[in-house]
Amino acid sequence: MNEIKIFAPATVANVSCGFDILGLCLDTVGDEMVIRKSETKGVRITKIIGQDLPLDSEKNVAGVAVLNLLKELNSDVGFEIEIYKNIKPGSGIGSSAASSAGAVYGVNELLGKPFSLKKLVSFAMEGEKLASGTAHADNVAPALFGGFTLVKGYDPLEIIKIDPPSELYVTVMHPKIELKTSDARSILKQQISLNQMVKQMGNFGGLISGLYTSDYELIGNSLHDYIIEPDRSILIPEFDSVKKACLASGALGSGISGSGPSIFALSRGEDKAKEVGEEMASVYNSININFDIHISKVNPKGIKIIEKNS
Repeated sequence: MNEIKIFAPATVANVSCGFDILGLCLDTVGDEMVIRKSETKGVRITKIIGQDLPLDSEKNVAGVAVLNLLKELNSDVGFEIEIYKNIKPGSGIGSSAASSAGAVYGVNELLGKPFSLKKLVSFAMEGEKLASGTAHADNVAPALFGGFTLVKGYDPLEIIKIDPPSELYVTVMHPKIELKTSDARSILKQQISLNQMVKQMGNFGGLISGLYTSDYELIGNSLHDYIIEPDRSILIPEFDSVKKACLASGALGSGISGSGPSIFALSRGEDKAKEVGEEMASVYNSININFDIHISKVNPKGIKIIEKNS
């Protein structure tokens, strides 16, 4: 196999109470990438359609991720990468993660799968470090593993995949404004109270339990963030109004997707997820801010192969 075309999915990180350690994979929105072997050693980004991003492989998250993979493998094989961006950078649904994870996944396939998915996460994290200044895995892990992923530890890296409840749907509203992850991180407090920690850990444990047991009521009751959301929500226009509209229309819960500005809601069933999307849209229509709405089941597989060519 000399060429592969893949779908690299968008993701929702943090999922309210799981800052930097929990994420989920979307199924209906993502980038497409074409990766092919080259006779010239190294990595070249030959085409980017949809966004104005650097072609220089050392300044592009996909290039940096693959360069780290090749360095560890000590390989002389070269690669060319085409990126068709459908996820806007700064959207809060894992734009850089899709490129980083998709690139290392595709290269690994073309090389005969020398690395495990967990190892691919570590390479993709280097792309995240370039994008945000922090090598976090809560977007790249669900993109590669699918479903929900829990990053139990970073040193050493330990990832637990959690299969999603069968009726769980995600609604994401992406306001068409840019919010850089690095900026959203810069406003976060470095210390929290014991009371905040206790409440947050209770919700996090409840959410994980609810996912494993398909207890939708427990999932909804656990989607509360006492630490990160209060600071970041001020950067998102009408966040509180959107969240109230989601809950009033029957969503299990709602919160900030990643570092924002996207807002996510979890619902039981597709029809309810669509109703929630309509209520989200009504808030932003009233303030004349453009947006996109995505309705998706949780993608259980992660990155998908579209086509292989020998």
